[in-house]
Amino acid sequence: MPGEVFVDTGVWYAAQNLKDINHEASAAAMQEAAEERLRPVTTNLVIAEAHALLVSRLHRAAGVSFLRRVRGAQVTVVASTPEREDRAVREWIDRYEDQDFSFADGVSFAVMTERGNEEVVHLDNNVVDSGHNVRPEQTGPPGSCSDCGNFWLVF
Repeated sequence: MPGEVFVDTGVWYAAQNLKDINHEASAAAMQEAAEERLRPVTTNLVIAEAHALLVSRLHRAAGVSFLRRVRGAQVTVVASTPEREDRAVREWIDRYEDQDFSFADGVSFAVMTERGNEEVVHLDNNVVDSGHNVRPEQTGPPGSCSDCGNFWLVF
């Protein structure tokens, strides 16, 4: 779908964590997307992951602030469904036996495919083999997100 940017866990987390190595890159990517009038899209599983990271690695208030910010913004949150979950397992988790995709990753890939999102900005090595076009802009080496496992934007 035109006019959307898929936002994953690490982007949300790093944008909220001023001390994260990828904070500036995450905040800049979100700002760039806003300037290009791209609507953020994510899944409820990604929101849950980001909230859990913020609470466990920072503090409860960071998690609550994040939830309020997402709910108050124009973010499309796509709910996980049994059909999407089945597709995630079948088309991503089972299919890519050499990758350690999480369940949330699989559902995110299913949603991206369903919505037609194709290009990825990431710091998560497993996204390279997901079949999406990779943009290599990074603030550190692959997998360098200091506090999380995923960091990617899909345009």
